[in-house]
Amino acid sequence: MTQPSSCGSAFLVLAKFAASSCLAAAFLAGGCFGQGLTYPSIQEVRVSSLPSLMARSHDPSDVLLTSLDTILHDKSVCCAKDSALEDSAQKADPSSLKDIAAKMQGRHLLSDGRPIVITAEYFEPAAINSGNLIATLGEKHALLFQWNSQLYVCYGVTYRKDYDPDTGTELDTIQKFLLLDTRYSDSRRATVFNRETDDWGKVQGMLRVTAAQQ
Repeated sequence: MTQPSSCGSAFLVLAKFAASSCLAAAFLAGGCFGQGLTYPSIQEVRVSSLPSLMARSHDPSDVLLTSLDTILHDKSVCCAKDSALEDSAQKADPSSLKDIAAKMQGRHLLSDGRPIVITAEYFEPAAINSGNLIATLGEKHALLFQWNSQLYVCYGVTYRKDYDPDTGTELDTIQKFLLLDTRYSDSRRATVFNRETDDWGKVQGMLRVTAAQQ
């Protein structure tokens, strides 16, 4: 069975049980072991066609606004002038994903008075789950990723899929986080957090933000 590289990253490996355990596994990971796969299998999921936005400065508040705008890509929601989240996002502490989530969570009004509901889910590093992360990206939702006190847009992951025939267990192990740094428009914009070479202790967590009309 594949083991995580350290105790602090154990959450990045998700077991999925076959046969009689399939229904229980589906609750956690969305399905049973794949058919016709050759193990181990390196796979990737990513959100494509995100807007190529660049923060107007390297100030953390500008980076937050631009990153949220990239994720939600609806200027009536965030973060243009008179958008639903303009005030809340500007009041949030860009160094704290918890505070960003608290400021944004709940009911907001569009400029025309229509209500929307923002769901902002903060995941501390130990709570990040590979199955949930892969499913979120598969649903075309990018996330905020905070690494070394810097905000990034996580638009994809590369993961390894293993299967142990003795136990009927399939494992998804996150290997790389594919990130966008909205401070830049050149080659520095696209970067990667590699679990094998980068320090997970410098990751502050992730934030999933979605908007829905009420």
